[in-house]
Amino acid sequence: MSTDGFVELEPLLTAASTASPWKGGEYCADTDLLEQMIGIPIGQGADSQSGRLAKSLDAWIAHELRRAGFTPDEVWPRKEAPRVLPHEVSTFLSNLPKAMRADLYKRLLKDKKTAPSSAKVLGRAYVKQVDVVVAQWARGPEIMISTKTMGSSFGNNMANRFEESYGDAKNLRGRHPLAAIGFVFLLNSSIYSQESASYERAIDMMRKLKAEFDVYDATALIIADWTQGSAEGIKTRPDLVPEDLSINNFFEGVVGAVLSRTPIDMHVAVREKREAREIPVPEQDPAIEPSLSGLEGD
Repeated sequence: MSTDGFVELEPLLTAASTASPWKGGEYCADTDLLEQMIGIPIGQGADSQSGRLAKSLDAWIAHELRRAGFTPDEVWPRKEAPRVLPHEVSTFLSNLPKAMRADLYKRLLKDKKTAPSSAKVLGRAYVKQVDVVVAQWARGPEIMISTKTMGSSFGNNMANRFEESYGDAKNLRGRHPLAAIGFVFLLNSSIYSQESASYERAIDMMRKLKAEFDVYDATALIIADWTQGSAEGIKTRPDLVPEDLSINNFFEGVVGAVLSRTPIDMHVAVREKREAREIPVPEQDPAIEPSLSGLEGD
């Protein structure tokens, strides 16, 4: 088992398609990949309390944001370690001679202050660990997505999840009013078949979390069939999720919020993918080509 919970997911992410997620103007998330990714911790018997299931969800969401056109080093967690790396540090390293770059990269992996394993963002009242982030030094956090997973005991924990999520959003929104803030909740489908009241509460909770302008821009429910300890038969159940809480609607909302709040010369690649056309405007902060992906092999 990896020390950070992400290493075992890297082969799936490396092999995954990076094709545009936009089809006919609608977002189409790769839920087949999500099923494979959550299948790793589920198949190994890791429950929600271990945090590994949540990390699989985080890594998948980050992959979807990269598919949407956000550059690899501004989306955290990154596909490779370090999971959090300031875009500007990556730019600096990418311009160094290869031998020097490789040596500094190895040192960087051990420097948890410069390249931590998780992103922490100061809100209005307290510092909050945010699960998926798009950020740069000059722009600050532009996307902040929190995730939760739950495989059982829904009635006992649903109210606590609502209180935590509501408070966290208010805290982050108070300091970052222009950021796109989202919340994704992954639930085992037994909530529908065995705890129908909790299922209805989950839908109501997710809608209320985006009902106010200063909470979340978008929320999503992902409901999936799985049996703990088995990687077989894992299947997302979009039929159990209302359209306004679907994961595709979520990404449309988050990406749309970012693009509407930034000038046209920022995130040009994201705009081009969404609109399926070339936009004749140079990116104000061009992506690193190449990024630090795979640097350890230089």
